[in-house]
Amino acid sequence: MDFRLSPSEEKWRQDVRAFLSEALPSDYEGDVGVGGPGDIDMGRAFNKKLAERGWMAPAWPRAYGGLDASFVEQLIFNEELSYYRAPEGMRVFAIGMIGPTLIVHGSDAQKREYLPRITGAEVIWCQGYSEPGAGSDLASLQTRAVRDGDDYVINGQKIWTTGAHVADWIFVLTRTNPDAPKHKGISFFLADMKSPGINVRPIINMAGEHHFNEVFFEDVRVPARNMVGPENGGWYVAMTLLDFERSSIGAVASGRRTLDDLTVYAKERRVNGKPLAGQPQVRYKLAELTLEFEVGRWFGYSIASMQQRGQIPNREASQAKVFATELNQRLHNFGIGILGLYGGLEPRSRYAPLHGVIEIGHLVNVAPTIYSGTNEIQRNIIAQRGLGLPRD
Repeated sequence: MDFRLSPSEEKWRQDVRAFLSEALPSDYEGDVGVGGPGDIDMGRAFNKKLAERGWMAPAWPRAYGGLDASFVEQLIFNEELSYYRAPEGMRVFAIGMIGPTLIVHGSDAQKREYLPRITGAEVIWCQGYSEPGAGSDLASLQTRAVRDGDDYVINGQKIWTTGAHVADWIFVLTRTNPDAPKHKGISFFLADMKSPGINVRPIINMAGEHHFNEVFFEDVRVPARNMVGPENGGWYVAMTLLDFERSSIGAVASGRRTLDDLTVYAKERRVNGKPLAGQPQVRYKLAELTLEFEVGRWFGYSIASMQQRGQIPNREASQAKVFATELNQRLHNFGIGILGLYGGLEPRSRYAPLHGVIEIGHLVNVAPTIYSGTNEIQRNIIAQRGLGLPRD
């Protein structure tokens, strides 16, 4: 089997790298937070640069502002941006979630109104799915939407809403038929975050960062034209995601960057006059992690290859998610040990090695094994759909 990329794919990688070297400051160390808005002003500016090139959504059809890029080309793009820790600016919620959903399920009017603003990097989106009583069992959500003339009136609460405090719009799941089976009474809406009745309350994570929020809806009026798909058919709309986001390549690439930085640090740091990387237990662990990240990378490329052939990854996506998220936890746990007493510093301290990447990552990489479907649920998928094990 030939694992080499085609000449055009290799050129695409070099083009992306050349762009990043021009677009990012020479001393840029990256948006190192996980799953959050990071420096939102820097993210907006960076996304504008992508938009100027038509690179906000390379895999989208040209008719919707994309490049008709292949799955592998999109994977390469995501890999390079993640490795260089390019500012995210909440891009994934627009490009990886609501945009593809509108391409598949949106009306012509919705596509005309929202897609150009996404590829033009004009708006920031957030996701209104989880509720205090509806996390892994999302279909148990209780936020209500009731028809009133040309509007729906929404009441309820969402939680763990990443970036709601900076977002312009939210895509939100609501219950429109409380008497229907729980998967069949849900509708999907687009709501302006400036709508009267929407209130945002911050949730500070254990790294001291403000990514998450609670969002409260109190008699929020949303035009009926902002419903995506049919009434009570929102569950199927909500489950639509862009296929290339399943590869987990971003988590692997950003982790590999951290491993590379940690390896250099271990080579330069001296203990008893000798490089820390020369100690057998350190050297062996660095080698082990290097191999594991290469495995994670090929998980992603395998998924892209399947998609390129028209196949739908299922348990393969779950395998990639479990492997990448738990690998990043192992990496940062090891990194804290490498730092020694420095690992206990406040991540933003000027004395924190590697700009606090390890300390921040050690804290925030707890969450990825929980969100986007807990790893326990992913293992159930692997067991049932991959290994054919019984449900009971």
